[in-house]
Amino acid sequence: MANINNNYLNLKESYLFAKISEEKQKYIQNNKNKKLIDLSIGDVTLPLPPSAIEGIKKACQNLSKKDTFTGYPPSSGHNFLKDEIIKNDYLSRNISIDNSEIFIGDSSKSDICNMLDLFESNITVALQDPVYPVYVDSNIIKGNNIVYMTDIYNFLPPKKHIDIIYLCFPNNPTGKVISKELLKKYVDYALENNTLIFFDSAYEAFIQDKNTVHSIYEIENAKKVAIEFRSFSKTAGFTSIRLAYTIVPKDIVINNKVTLNSLFKRLKDTKYNGPSYLSEFAMYNVYKTNNFNELQENINYYLRNTKLLVNFFKSKNITTSSTVNSPYVWIKCKDNMNSWNFFYYMLDKFMILGTPGSGFGKSGEGHFRLTGFGTYEDTKEAIERMSKEL
Repeated sequence: MANINNNYLNLKESYLFAKISEEKQKYIQNNKNKKLIDLSIGDVTLPLPPSAIEGIKKACQNLSKKDTFTGYPPSSGHNFLKDEIIKNDYLSRNISIDNSEIFIGDSSKSDICNMLDLFESNITVALQDPVYPVYVDSNIIKGNNIVYMTDIYNFLPPKKHIDIIYLCFPNNPTGKVISKELLKKYVDYALENNTLIFFDSAYEAFIQDKNTVHSIYEIENAKKVAIEFRSFSKTAGFTSIRLAYTIVPKDIVINNKVTLNSLFKRLKDTKYNGPSYLSEFAMYNVYKTNNFNELQENINYYLRNTKLLVNFFKSKNITTSSTVNSPYVWIKCKDNMNSWNFFYYMLDKFMILGTPGSGFGKSGEGHFRLTGFGTYEDTKEAIERMSKEL
């Protein structure tokens, strides 16, 4: 029998959100008469926008007729959706993107992980800390060297050469955004040091600050060094039907001879059969009918929940770094509890499920994450429960 990849043995026993799910099921099983409020995992609670539902219906009609039926999609997605992405997400910000630079898939998580297949093992990557755990796990599996950036807001160039820098803004888990001036420093550093940037902007639609960039390509020359990952999971509520896209500019050249774009296309052709036509057409119909107000209404709903939570914690003098540019609320644990003790305190005392900050890295210890993705009613009830004793 073939030997396993020993890097898997270096992973924690269970994935953070899998462990939280296990704890949730255990609590429900043992407390059947109690109402648990889940504000842990960033999953949406509102139904799909009407224009997306209409798009799915139209797609089903197309598939029911011989002259409009379609089989396997292109591995990087259909041009009818790419055209709308370019028009609405990039040209509207004076950013030039070509169809061939867009790779439509089922999730940003998949592309962020699979992208590492294009690089040799034992490279050095720099991650924010605290950080989305998928970045950590995928690099552990690959056998890469990880450098943690604990204060990216006072940018200091890393002492050792970095091959890939991961940036996530608005940030998961802290909810912070990045200024255009600071992001330019990262782009300049990457240009000077032959470093690649993975820019995860899954939550860009939640940005309220007009001085904050939505795309790294708003920075001059970023297309020479940056890959951008975007998702419709939170933007359009597509967590159930799955859809995302990745921008891989043709300007990024590896080893002075091959474009990263051509390599990623080859990877996609080998490993992926393309996105669901139903999901693509759902989002296409949102773009085509210009029904962005439906998406914004849902985003505003979640941001209202976030604001309620942020204002509550501030009123209780509980330290929070969160601003309302994100669906996440990041707080300091009560009485200097460690993250998992606070997790069980919130669960047992208030029947509220959140995410221990230590699950996002060493710098997350002593902190806790809640999301605004719950229902408005549950968010209000959670605050009422906490207000009595927190």
